[in-house]
Amino acid sequence: MNTTNKNIMILKQLISRSARAVLAVVAGIGIQSTTHAAGLLTLDHPNVRAVVAVQNTLTAGLMTLPGVLGTAVGVDDSGETTLVVYVDEASPSRADIIRGLPPQIRGIGVKVELTEKFRAFAGKPPGTPGGGGGGVSHTAVQTAPIQLGTSGGWRNDLANGYCCGGTLGSLIQVNGVQYILSNYHVFESDIVSGGNGIVATTGSYVIQPGLIDVNCTASSAQNVGTLRKLSSLPASNVDCSVAVVASGQVRTDGAILEIGTLSAQTVIASINQAVKKSGRTTGLSSSTVSGLNATVSVTYENECAGGTAFTKTFTGQIVIANRRSQFLNSGDSGSLMVENVTTNPRAVGLLYAGSSTSAIANPIGDVLTFISGALGGTATMVGN
Repeated sequence: MNTTNKNIMILKQLISRSARAVLAVVAGIGIQSTTHAAGLLTLDHPNVRAVVAVQNTLTAGLMTLPGVLGTAVGVDDSGETTLVVYVDEASPSRADIIRGLPPQIRGIGVKVELTEKFRAFAGKPPGTPGGGGGGVSHTAVQTAPIQLGTSGGWRNDLANGYCCGGTLGSLIQVNGVQYILSNYHVFESDIVSGGNGIVATTGSYVIQPGLIDVNCTASSAQNVGTLRKLSSLPASNVDCSVAVVASGQVRTDGAILEIGTLSAQTVIASINQAVKKSGRTTGLSSSTVSGLNATVSVTYENECAGGTAFTKTFTGQIVIANRRSQFLNSGDSGSLMVENVTTNPRAVGLLYAGSSTSAIANPIGDVLTFISGALGGTATMVGN
């Protein structure tokens, strides 16, 4: 059997099983289609739950097909909830997958979105100049105490002739201690001696700006914290890391460039929710949530500009529209995503990966829960 016929056969089997299983689940939810119902499209909304029922029966099988990068609950052009299947636009199997997926399964719409592979969005040379909607530099050395939403990273994040960096996202607090929150792959993913002879360890310095913005010369940056290694990946379902704030180096109110101070409260994501972030590369940018409950495969490097270290499948993720990488790009990893309001916005998620069409975030509640367990206290946002 050739590859095309095999892929189509697998899809038909998955869809047949899904159609049988979904009948009972959707009936239990109390609806039989995605007909509009009032309320925010959160994971508790009955229409979203109906799509999740289909998603749960299909995703594991779909992810075994070459070229399928993930699934999520989204909406179609008419605003109806639908199952989104992310397909690698460069995959030789993409036509088979598109042909094999029906437009609907038991009244639940199915939509294919072509994209590149999802990858962790740390930055490396040549890099992209820092953005900023208000003309604020997100890559320059700041006068301490610094604001966050700025370029930063591990002080020794250089190897193989390159240096790397990401974004110092936000300020959190655990047991009365303040920490800079960013991603595992920004602060601590160097776990083999490899190209630079050292690895990231607890106590390693975190700098502002990152090496990519000081010509790979750490002495031109400032130490703003020390790493508290959490090793969130590859075992857990979040990509996060923290650094203990160095005394006097970070604003104690947790202000973020072009966003200001946050609320101490967080908020769950909903489809079409307006969000924004402040990051190293694209500065202040805004978009909308396009998917919930996403299962996505993300590629990670170990050494700066090194080969693939591992590919991680995350579940329960938030997807954000990222047309032409305008919301999130390389170097923006670690940015905090917040609701798009003017004063004291609530945190929604921690950004870490994406493509030129979609950005990916861990739900902030999952991040804080992981950190609470790792540090033995309750992790909270620093805010009003």
